[in-house]
This record gives sequence, C-alpha cells and structure tokens, in this order.
Amino acid sequence: MSKMALPGIMKSRSLIGPFVLILSLCSCSSPDQSGQFNRKEAIVKKIPAPNFNADSAYQYIKDQVNFGPRIPNTAAHDSCAIYLIKKLNSYNLEVKTQKGELEAYNGTKLNFTNIITSVNPEAKNKIMLCAHWDTRPYADQEPLIKTNSFDGASDGGSGVGVLLEMARLMSKNKPRIGVDLIFFDIEDYGHANVPDSYCLGSQYWAKSPMQKNYYPKYGVLIDMVGAKNATFGMEGYSMQFAPHVVNKVWKIAAKAGFSDHFIFKRTNATIDDHYYVNTIANVPCIDIIQYDPTTKSGFGSYWHTTKDNMDIIDKSTLKAVGQTLLELVYAE
Repeated sequence: MSKMALPGIMKSRSLIGPFVLILSLCSCSSPDQSGQFNRKEAIVKKIPAPNFNADSAYQYIKDQVNFGPRIPNTAAHDSCAIYLIKKLNSYNLEVKTQKGELEAYNGTKLNFTNIITSVNPEAKNKIMLCAHWDTRPYADQEPLIKTNSFDGASDGGSGVGVLLEMARLMSKNKPRIGVDLIFFDIEDYGHANVPDSYCLGSQYWAKSPMQKNYYPKYGVLIDMVGAKNATFGMEGYSMQFAPHVVNKVWKIAAKAGFSDHFIFKRTNATIDDHYYVNTIANVPCIDIIQYDPTTKSGFGSYWHTTKDNMDIIDKSTLKAVGQTLLELVYAE
C-alpha cells in the first residue's frame, strides 16, 4: 500500500477510533462483585496423560507372536494385517492402507500393507508415531543355524504393541493434537551390503504420501522397545535431523522417572524407517531403539535370533516407553 495519506480513511479513523477503543475495553474486561473490572485471560485446560497399561501392550505383542513370524508372503503375515486393522477399528478409528508389491534385494516380489490410522484426524496441529510390524525371514545372527525364522517379539512386535495401547487410550481420552499412527511393512527384509534394501514400506510411504502437503510437527519411530532392562540412546540420525525432538522426549522420560531406560548418550546412527521419513518425506523424525554397548551389533543380544520371543519381553520397559510417549502427546 502507498504511504500517501488518504483523507477519507483518515477521517474515518479519527471518528471511529475512540469508539472502537471503548468497545475493546468492554469486551476484554468484566466487573467482579466489587464493581472493579478485571481482564479475562484465556486459559488452555491441560489434558492429563492417561495411564499406560503395560499388561494390555504385552497382550498385543503376544497376539502377534501367536500368528507366527510375520514374514511377507506368508499366511501369518496376512493374518496379522487383518488383526491390526480390526483392532484399530474396534477403537472406532478409521484405518487406511497402502497395499501393493515391492521387490526385495534378491528379486523376490513381496506383498506389503502399510497400515495408517489417526486420532483427531481433522486437527491441523499433529504429530506421527510409527513402528514396523513385519519380521525378518531368517535369524541371520544365530551363532550356528542362520536359516531359522523367529518370533520377532521385540523386533517388530513391541513397537506395535505400544502403539496399539496408545491408540486405545487416545481414542477414549482425546488429546488436543492430531496423532497419526503408521505401521510400516517390509522393514526387515533387507541385506546389509545392499543400500536401501531395508525399510521398503516406509520408503514407499515417503515417496507416495496418502495426502498432499503432509507436514506433521515431528515423528517418533519405536523399534525394539520391549526387552528387559533395555536402554535407549540418543541415536545418531535422530540427533542429526531432529535434536530438539530427542531432547524433548528424553527430558519427559527423565521427569517421569525413566532415566534408567532413556540414557543421555549419543549413539551410532542406524538406518531405520525414520531415516527415510526424514530424507524423503522431510518430516523430522527420531528413533527410540534399543542400544546395548555390550554387543557387536549395538542392539540387544536377542537381535535377529530365535531368542527374540516372549521370554525377553518386560512390562516395565513397555511402561517406560508407552508412558513417555503419552506424556509427550498430551503435553502438546
């Protein structure tokens, strides 16, 4: 607009200004019992975080394990997909899926299903929480026999169990923000020497978003979050792409009394689903993933072995992760 004065507008401003000022004062103040005017202040009511039920999360993990290893192109994989969708529907949550066929590093065509649901889907202010629900086709870290399949109780099952319990609680007691929950498929069907051969489901999701201009504030991936005495370091790519989210989550965990699990130590970068959420979808996303300095892999000793079964799942670890994430959501 030009800086040149416009007489008509100046005249209107001189006549209306005092009147608007009086209305403004009246509209934002009200008399109390003594006749004095007190300014009204908008107070946003905080919604307390629900109590995370570790027994419930444990049962969801057991339900998945009961299907058998959730390896793509198997009956167990198909049955578990149906279970997850029905379970989310039972919370009165609408479920959307991305289905298709992806090619693995060895040329195998794999059927996949990414499962997506939302709490408060209409909210403009939202975050995303994610986990993978498939299992690796063989126990490549087994000392002697590397061809056996395994239950994937922690590696896959635990993250899903935590998110299912969170979905149940949030559907009953809605947070202020929107929360998108994404269950990625074909995370664990890859080869260490083949770039980008892991995390096929999240790569597909990042390249083919179900809605345009999808930019949540941030995302949190959880992976291997169920083992007894598990600790979670500040993973390298998380600190590179979203250090502010890492610091927020770890401070909440400390305040909630879970510092034994969430340790303030930067750890090695790990190619996981969050890497592609960051680099392809441009959503700042962190990874809460078990860190074990006593193993060569840096993960739990059960990782990619037949020991990854219900025997290693600990409810106190599930509680630490689930309650921390609920506190995070309801603090927004």
